[in-house]
Amino acid sequence: MTPSGTGRLDLDKLFAARLHAARVRPYLATALFALHPVASRRVPTMAVDSYWRCYVSPAFVARTPVEELAGVWVHEVSHLLRDHHGRGDRVARERCLTGPGERLRMNIAADCEINDDIYGDGLARPDGAVDPGLLGLPEGELMEDYLRQFRLGPYTQGLVWLDCGSGADGLEREWDLGPDGAHGLSAQERDAVRFRVAHGITGRPGDAPKGWQRWAEQAFHPPQPWRQLLGAAVRSAASSSGAGQDYTYGRPSRRSASLPGIVLPSLRRRPPRVSVVVDTSGSVSDAELGSALLEVAAISRAVGGRRDLVTVLSCDAAAQVVHPLCRAEGIPLVGGGGTDLREGFAAALRARPRPDVVVALTDGQTPWPASPPPCRTVVGLFPRQPRGSWADEDDHRPEPPPSWAQVVVIG
Repeated sequence: MTPSGTGRLDLDKLFAARLHAARVRPYLATALFALHPVASRRVPTMAVDSYWRCYVSPAFVARTPVEELAGVWVHEVSHLLRDHHGRGDRVARERCLTGPGERLRMNIAADCEINDDIYGDGLARPDGAVDPGLLGLPEGELMEDYLRQFRLGPYTQGLVWLDCGSGADGLEREWDLGPDGAHGLSAQERDAVRFRVAHGITGRPGDAPKGWQRWAEQAFHPPQPWRQLLGAAVRSAASSSGAGQDYTYGRPSRRSASLPGIVLPSLRRRPPRVSVVVDTSGSVSDAELGSALLEVAAISRAVGGRRDLVTVLSCDAAAQVVHPLCRAEGIPLVGGGGTDLREGFAAALRARPRPDVVVALTDGQTPWPASPPPCRTVVGLFPRQPRGSWADEDDHRPEPPPSWAQVVVIG
């Protein structure tokens, strides 16, 4: 399927198809109308970039019925909502997948994740749409799962035309307008669109297929493997020798039975105290700070819901005020300058009583304390790509987190 002809883009037909898509999939309407169409004769059909631009072939629009165009609208916006560009980049780094062939395989796998349950019920299936059955694969799996189950071969020769753009696999295309081009959405705007769509799906879950319900649930409660590590660290701090022990008469000791007339106190363990140091330097985005607050709420649950045992400290080049955890979204995160988490660690350890666990949420562009703190330490690390001279000049490369800290990449 390749574009032919040099006609102008029929926006009336394209927008009529989008309106039809929004009518039959109302929970996707916010995302559909957030896409900005850009005419391009270099794309085979329609393609998206990570900034929510939709590149459209005028010839493809001219020859495709409105009902099928509606299905393509839904298909392309699904790539963006499900973060296939970010996930594709992560998979490429983790599995060392390079070259256009591997990116085509990612696009096919992403299409299989989308196309197994979005058509029907008023949405026509576009000609040439790829689904798991075409490759003999099971339905209901994710892009990462499908990637492990097939390779390019004779049965995929008919799919070489497929190109849903950088928004489907993370690899920039020649037609992309890039971050500085017109009509792109900011990171905050993209997050807002996803949130609204997820809220609409969870509000009326019976109207959406199971794949979209699963996505919406993860959008509100994204899987964070590092929370499990944090929970293990907290439990370890609580159960370590001599940590958190106190006596109480509220529950008499069992030994009192052997001493008539004498009431002995019992020994109880108190839940651990957790101090969270949040990097609020200028290199940490608003979206990441929002994610940090969600992690703070998770920390509260990890210590049994005792919010009075969790304190939050924002830190850039200087430590700010220590806040007790009341509501995660009510914690002011102050900063925006350079980064020196040594100040945050020092302020956290000055607190009385001293914390049993210190958790640092940071992008790692900071100097670290020269010696390990006298408590367990966990570092939640926002990932960063090497910038400028980092790859060539060790003097400009940020110090990695110290070996005495448990490090988990967030995201």
